[in-house]
Amino acid sequence: MRSDRLGETLLPKRIALPVFASDALSSVAYAPDEIFLTLAAAGGAYATTHSWQIGLAVVFVMVVVVASYRQNVHAYPSGGGDYEVATVNLGPRYGVVVASALLVDYVLTVAVSISSGVQNAAAALPQVRGHEMPVAVALVVLLTAMNLRGVRESGKLFAIPTYAFMVGVVGMSAYGYYRAATGDLPLAESAKFELVPEHGMEGLAGFAMVFLLLRAFSSGCAALTGVEAISNGVPAFQKPKSKNAATTLLLMGTIAVTLLMSIIFLANKIQLKFAEFPAEQLVLNGVPVGEGYVQETVLGQLASTVFDTFPLGLYFIAGVTGVILILAANTAFNGFPVLASVLAKDGFLPRQLHTRGDRLAFSNGILILAGAACVLIVAYDAKVTELIQLYIVGVFVSFTLSQVGMLRHWNRLLPQALPSERARMLRSRAINFVGATMSGLVLLIVLVTKFQRGAKWAILAMVVIYFLMQAINRHYRLVSRELALGDDPREERALPSRVFAIVLVSKIHKPTMRALAYARAARPSHLEAITVNVEPEATQQLAREWDRRDIPVPLTVLDSPYREITRPIIDHVKRMRAQHPKDIVTVYVPEYVVGHWWEQVLHNQSALRLKAALLFTPGVMMVSVPWQLRSSADREEWFEALEAGSAPGAVRRGE
Repeated sequence: MRSDRLGETLLPKRIALPVFASDALSSVAYAPDEIFLTLAAAGGAYATTHSWQIGLAVVFVMVVVVASYRQNVHAYPSGGGDYEVATVNLGPRYGVVVASALLVDYVLTVAVSISSGVQNAAAALPQVRGHEMPVAVALVVLLTAMNLRGVRESGKLFAIPTYAFMVGVVGMSAYGYYRAATGDLPLAESAKFELVPEHGMEGLAGFAMVFLLLRAFSSGCAALTGVEAISNGVPAFQKPKSKNAATTLLLMGTIAVTLLMSIIFLANKIQLKFAEFPAEQLVLNGVPVGEGYVQETVLGQLASTVFDTFPLGLYFIAGVTGVILILAANTAFNGFPVLASVLAKDGFLPRQLHTRGDRLAFSNGILILAGAACVLIVAYDAKVTELIQLYIVGVFVSFTLSQVGMLRHWNRLLPQALPSERARMLRSRAINFVGATMSGLVLLIVLVTKFQRGAKWAILAMVVIYFLMQAINRHYRLVSRELALGDDPREERALPSRVFAIVLVSKIHKPTMRALAYARAARPSHLEAITVNVEPEATQQLAREWDRRDIPVPLTVLDSPYREITRPIIDHVKRMRAQHPKDIVTVYVPEYVVGHWWEQVLHNQSALRLKAALLFTPGVMMVSVPWQLRSSADREEWFEALEAGSAPGAVRRGE
């Protein structure tokens, strides 16, 4: 796609919602699992009495965060999101902290979402069980291919299953409420079990009980992941970008809150039991169910109960849940490359991440995200229970610093604000203050409750990425200063007083004569041919042939008692540089152009070593003078055919 067609890839709200909100919406499929699973450690009564309270606490935080981010997208619509807010208002170091946290969180989003989707699919497809890891990696590769086609195309592909998931869960909840109101809602199959506490968790009270509730709350806050993606993806929206992004953010928050509380409410109604160690914790008539019992997810058990007389509804919920969990990773595939592009533009990541591919997608960022996610999936064997412990730390680091940055943003603007704008700014500042407070509190809870369970590795990854980005930025700044022009324009435009040209000669043949002709055509101030005396007989024969052909270029023979070729030439060039420090030395190297890889091993080895050595010598220019052997003719045709076909860049040129 041509660059001037970038506007065609921008997203309307109906497609932006499934593209950017699929992560946040799908998290309601596993956030209730984490709440019930954590509370189950203390026994079944705690899950029934406290799950809805924790759900409301999570909803309150989500409402605050969504309201806060609506201020962000209006104030900073360029796509930097949390990174830009923190950089502008708190300083570059805080911006890099936010960026490192978001990059880690995006990678974890892909790993957790794909792994969770595969685990849900294993319940319906037994042949997947035991092969979750390779299936998850294959799905990451598939998503990568889809996203390399471009944001708009991937959005169209993912819109239908995302909307199907929303309609399915809302329809199931409405039907469940109706059956509960009419007294027709049955109990879950797991309701017959007694949920006993984990070993050592019996009779929790005091601080231990508070810690457990906080851990359940921090796990439930996984439902908030993905909120920041819209803030980072504002440039992908159609105009008016900020308004459309804010509307999409509000829709996403409303739908996510509705789905989360509906699942928790109905799960309590059907007395659902869900444990981390079901073989030991689920007891029937005093006997544990054992390893043979297969525990379905909370949403799976809920669908089985609500649709006990309507199997089609159960299959629909199971299908769309598995698909939405897999496609939730697409949020990261849209957020990570955009953020990486902004960081590359600012010099914190390699410049290549700022360029778009043939389909106007940030291809390099997409590939890096996919590779990192695959590494995590393989390392953790696609186990959601372990991966999720690393999750949400990064997102709440970015939430907190972003909201603190917005407070400074409003404090900076308020003194110069017009009276008509002060009320709106004061309201926005109050919203961001509540957001900063709540995000900071949740971050503290997450760090305390999840540090030993895996969050420390996520923090370590953020620290490593932070220092890596600082090192990249430092390198770019040093290179920029080194290459910058001085204040005196005459100094920068000054030409060398003379050019000394050297043509390397090993024998007299066509490549040598071409190099000599090319060097003479450049009209240097001084031109000489040099050869190294490794074998005296061969050198004498070359000198006689040189005189016989009356070649109009002086031949210099360099002695080499140790039979080296590279060192005498380098020493000769350095002597010339020392005698004429303001002049330029140009070294012409005849080279064979071969057609087969194995021919490269047989030719040009001395030239390669010499070029590598002279590359680091100041004031020396290396000029390769190619001579195409017959075997290279086919390669020329091959490259021409490739360029006319599917070579990188051919599409960009419209070929």
